[in-house]
Amino acid sequence: MTGHDRHHISRGVCYGLATTVVGATAAVTVKWLNGQGLSPWFIVWVQYGIGVLVLVPWLLRLGPATALRTSRLRIHTIRSLGGWVGFCAFYLALPSVPLVDATVLRYAAPLWVPVVVWLWWRSRIPMPRALALLGGFVGVLVMLRPDMAGISAGHLLGVLAGLGLAVSMAATRALSSSEPANRVLCYYFGIAFLASTPMALPHLQPLTLATAMGLLYVGLSIFLTMVLYTRAFSYAPTTVVAPLSYVGVPVAGLLDWWLWGHLPQAAAVYGILIIIFCGVLAVTSGHRQPSEH
Repeated sequence: MTGHDRHHISRGVCYGLATTVVGATAAVTVKWLNGQGLSPWFIVWVQYGIGVLVLVPWLLRLGPATALRTSRLRIHTIRSLGGWVGFCAFYLALPSVPLVDATVLRYAAPLWVPVVVWLWWRSRIPMPRALALLGGFVGVLVMLRPDMAGISAGHLLGVLAGLGLAVSMAATRALSSSEPANRVLCYYFGIAFLASTPMALPHLQPLTLATAMGLLYVGLSIFLTMVLYTRAFSYAPTTVVAPLSYVGVPVAGLLDWWLWGHLPQAAAVYGILIIIFCGVLAVTSGHRQPSEH
């Protein structure tokens, strides 16, 4: 990929927005599947299994030795496990917290991106960015109610989902400089499927036609979001792509209200606004980081 292609900002923005909207519909489907008695572990396992199956023709066409040849296995593994943790924690949170709460905590990933980049590349965090991070974490506390009575295990899983997504964002951008999108996806789905298998096997169960179609939609839509997500980071810097995830917050809020009648409390709304504002500042302020090249 040429330098010009790697900085096609408008194309990266379009891919980033599409990723968020498609991902929101998948999250709604997962929450519905939870209500039908399916375990989040089983859902995430099927999701990754579908992704592996979709990639099999490409893998066979090129041959595994050619398709999977890489000198960056460590980063592939970090990216895969980060994304896997993000999805598992998000799906485990959905049965116990409103969709909008889980979504905003997962999409608080831009707050974590500078921290991940600092730990990974030991890049200095400029003071404006450090203040934005602090403000964003204050927003998380406000969203979870000032008296802390609203905090549950589901909310903590939402925070973990955001951290996993941040690791995935940083690693995806690092891989996009040298690895083709299909190779990144092949390692991601393969590693995540293997990691999911031990947790999913105890939760195998018969499916109705409706739940089978729901699982198929989740698997295909998540595969599509991974394609869009990987392409977004190949065309635009992390500072541009990461804040686009916040578009998913109002989308999730509308779907949460329409389907389940959940309306966020005033404290949650204030916290969400603080998180979005500070999250955007966290990835756009200060000097550019290695992952942003």
